[in-house]
Amino acid sequence: MVSIRRVYEPAGENDGYRVLVDRLWPRGLKREDAAIDEWAKTVAPSAALRQWFGHKPERWVEFEKKYRAELREGAAAEALAALGRRKGRMTLLTATRDLDHSHALVLQRLLA
Repeated sequence: MVSIRRVYEPAGENDGYRVLVDRLWPRGLKREDAAIDEWAKTVAPSAALRQWFGHKPERWVEFEKKYRAELREGAAAEALAALGRRKGRMTLLTATRDLDHSHALVLQRLLA
């Protein structure tokens, strides 16, 4: 089971293994307060793709296609999937406000 949550929200008792999936550390969050088990920045979209997307919902469909292509090129998504199989329940954490148009949603669908 893989869920998504904003990294700024308090940890839930059913979160399981908590993985930050953003390339950049979230603003204003101290590492000791983050309650994360792992920072998997290699699964985040490339800087160029992230900047192109700019969190514009009208670019979502194209972003998802491009991001899935990036994930196929590297082994990071496979490593995340293996981690999920070992740990069981996993929560993907992101600083993104719009979870319905975030790379974490793409990862969740890929891991499901």
